[in-house]
Amino acid sequence: MINDIHIGPITVHMYGIMIAIGLCLAVGVSMYRAKKEKLSTDVISDLVYCAVIGGLLGTRILYYITVFPQILENPSILWNFREGYVVYGGVIGGVLAGYIYCRWKKVSFLQYFDLVMPQVVLAQGVGRIGCFFAGCCYGKETSLPIGITYTISNFAPNHVSLIPTQLISSVGDFCIFGLLLLYHKKCKKADGTVGAMYLLLYSAGRFCIEFLRNDNRGSVGALSTSQFIAIGTFLLGTVLYVVFSKKKKEQI
Repeated sequence: MINDIHIGPITVHMYGIMIAIGLCLAVGVSMYRAKKEKLSTDVISDLVYCAVIGGLLGTRILYYITVFPQILENPSILWNFREGYVVYGGVIGGVLAGYIYCRWKKVSFLQYFDLVMPQVVLAQGVGRIGCFFAGCCYGKETSLPIGITYTISNFAPNHVSLIPTQLISSVGDFCIFGLLLLYHKKCKKADGTVGAMYLLLYSAGRFCIEFLRNDNRGSVGALSTSQFIAIGTFLLGTVLYVVFSKKKKEQI
């Protein structure tokens, strides 16, 4: 795959392009849906800034946690920003930043949580295509016809047929996006349940795809770090879904 595009003295990375496209799509769809739901587009704009800042901090902090032993041996990892971004940390950091903002502005966090989370997974799906071009988050070796082979990747092993885990993740994310929109339109029981469904669906998908990945991403016992976190976020999503649904019934 080709990740670097050279335009004169300028080098453009496909990974960065896909991240930018994902962010623009997420913002555009969020604005459109906010107008339909009669929610403030100004709040959406502010939430984007908060989520981006919180998300970037979260990706780095969780990465530092997963490679802490390596940092002790080589502190230069701390300022190597070419790699070392953990998606789960971005989700956690972005949601936390959004919650703090909503509390500060005295607006309903759960309503905006439900509105925004489908677009978050949409952006994740587009971002995974960027991972595919870059070669990060690569899969195990395979002899199946679906295997892809890199020749100039700085991340994936070159000249080896690998499971395209990035594209599988991307398709899964797009499916989750569609399911969340459908759930919001047809089945939503209470504020917060769409966001809870995101946690359930994304965590389940991430836990499964981790079995196919082969990049270095830390481990907790027999599980990868992401699988360990996925168990926690799945349980959190279950609890939140039950609590929010029960709260709605009590109000009725």
